[in-house]
Amino acid sequence: MTSPTATADRDVVRALVSLKLRLLRNGLRRSGGRAAVYAIGSLVGLAMAAGLAVALGALHGHRGAADAAVVLAAGLTVAWAALPLFLFSSDESADPTRLTMLPLRPAPLLRGMLLAALVGPGPLVSLVLLSGAGVAATSGAGASGASGASGSAVVAVVAVPLAALTLVVLCRAVAAGNARLLSSRRGRDFAILGGLLFAFLIQGANLLVQSTFGSVGPDGGIDLSGLAPAAAVLRWIPPVSAVGAVHSTADGAYAVAAVQLLAAAGLLAVLLRWWLTSLVRLMVTADSSTLAAAPSAERRSGKGPGRLARLLPEGRVGAVVQRQLRYVWREPRAKVAVFSGVGMTLVVCVLSAVQGWASVYVVLVGGLLLGWQTLNLFGMDGSAFWMVATTVGTRSDARAELRGRSLAVAGYAVPFTALLGLAAAAAGGGWADLPEAVGLSWGVLGTGIGVGLVLSVLVPYAMPADGSPMQNAAPGQSALVMGNMLGSMVGVLALCVPLGVLALVLHLADGPTWVMLAVGPLYGLGMAVLGIRFAARRMVDRLPEILVSVIER
Repeated sequence: MTSPTATADRDVVRALVSLKLRLLRNGLRRSGGRAAVYAIGSLVGLAMAAGLAVALGALHGHRGAADAAVVLAAGLTVAWAALPLFLFSSDESADPTRLTMLPLRPAPLLRGMLLAALVGPGPLVSLVLLSGAGVAATSGAGASGASGASGSAVVAVVAVPLAALTLVVLCRAVAAGNARLLSSRRGRDFAILGGLLFAFLIQGANLLVQSTFGSVGPDGGIDLSGLAPAAAVLRWIPPVSAVGAVHSTADGAYAVAAVQLLAAAGLLAVLLRWWLTSLVRLMVTADSSTLAAAPSAERRSGKGPGRLARLLPEGRVGAVVQRQLRYVWREPRAKVAVFSGVGMTLVVCVLSAVQGWASVYVVLVGGLLLGWQTLNLFGMDGSAFWMVATTVGTRSDARAELRGRSLAVAGYAVPFTALLGLAAAAAGGGWADLPEAVGLSWGVLGTGIGVGLVLSVLVPYAMPADGSPMQNAAPGQSALVMGNMLGSMVGVLALCVPLGVLALVLHLADGPTWVMLAVGPLYGLGMAVLGIRFAARRMVDRLPEILVSVIER
C-alpha cells in the first residue's frame, strides 16, 4: 500500500509539471504575436538543430568527425551554464525562491523541477544536436571493426541522453545555487556583464568555426584537423566526456570509454546534490543580504553626488544628468542598452583585427551605436515620466530636460570613443588618421543624439513594465523599435553627408585631415543643439501623447 508521504510527493511532482505547462500556456495567451513568435522560433530552432545534426551525421567516417562532435557538446555545455544569466528573470519555473513559503520537501521539489525543466523546446534542441554528435562520434580507427562500431552505437544510446540530462541539471543547479544573487540588482548587473562576455565567446567560436570549416584538406574535403588540440582536452571534461566515450568505444578503448562515462555520470550526481543542497538552503535559511547594507550605501551615496555635482551645470540640467547617469548605473534595462552598444562596437573592432581589416575608422561604429542611446529616452522612465511631465511647462523647461539627457549620453560616449580610437590606432598603426577618425565619430555621435531626441518625442513607445533587461519594448511595439532604429540610421547618415564630403575632399587634396578633430565635434554639437530645439518645441505640445505612449497598457 502506498504511503501518504509517497502520494503527496507524486502530487507535488505532478503539480510542478502542470505549473510549468500552465505558465507556458498563459504566457502565450497574452498576445497572438507572442504565441506566433514562440511557435515560429521553436520550429526554426528545431529545424536548424536538425540540419546541423544531419550535417554532423554526414561527417561519420571522416577524420575529425569525433572532434567536431566533442566541440559541439562543449559549446552546448557553455550555453546551458550561461542560460540562467539570460532567462532566470523571465522563467518563473526556474526561480525556487518563489516556492520558499510553501510546505514542500526538497526531494520531491527537486524531482518536480527537473521534470518541469525538461518541458520545452530547449532540451529537445539539445537532444537533437547531441544525437547528431553521437552519430559523428561513432566512427573510429580501432581494430575492433564491426564490433567497435556496434559497441559505440550502444554507448551512444546511453551517452546522448546522459549528456542532455546533465545539461538541463547544470542549468537548473546554477540557477538554484545563485537564485538570490540572480534575483538581486547586483545579480542582474552581473548578468549583463556575463552577457557581454558571452557575446565575445560566441564571436570567438564563430571565428573558430569559420577558420576550420573554411579550409580544405589534402583529399579535397573539409579539413577538421584544427579542432584536434581542443578536442583532445575537451573529451575528458564532463559532460562532454559522454560524447568522447562514444568515440573511445569506436576506437576499441573500452576502459577509457568507461572512465569518460563515469565522469559524466559523476558530474550529474554532483550537480543533483548541489541542486538539492541549494533548495534546502533556500527553503530553511533567511535572506539577510540586505542587513547592514543600507548605512554603508547611504554613506557611499552621500559622497558620490557631491563630487559629481561640482562637475555639472547648475539647475535642472545638472540634476537631469545625475538622474540619467544613475539610471545607467542602477537600472538594468539602461545598463543593457549602454553595454550592448559598447559590446557591439568592441566585437566589430575585434573582428576587424582578427580578420585583417583593422582600421582606426571602426571608431565610427561606436559613435553611431552610442548615439542611439537617445532613442526612446522617455520609454525608460515608464509610468514615472508623469513626474517629469508635471515639471515641463515651457519650452525652456523642455530644452533643459533634453539638454541634461544629451549631456549624460555624451558623458560616457565621448571618452569611450576617444579611448577606442587610441586602442584601434595602436592595434592597426593608423596614428595619422586618428584625429580625423575621432572627429568624425564625435560628429556622428552628436548627429545621432539630435536625431534620437527628435524621434523620442515624435515616436515614443513603452518598455516592459516588469523591468526585464533583455526586452527593449512592450509586446506589440516591435515595429516602432525597428522604425526608430532604421529612421535614426538613415537620418544620421543623411545629415552626416556634408561631414563626409569634407573629409573626402581633404583626403583627395592631401589637405590637413587633422582639422576634422575640430570640425567634427562642432558639427555634431550643432546637430545636437538643433535636435534639442526642435524636440523641445514639439515636446511641450505632445506631453500627453508621450505620457500615454510610454506606459505599457
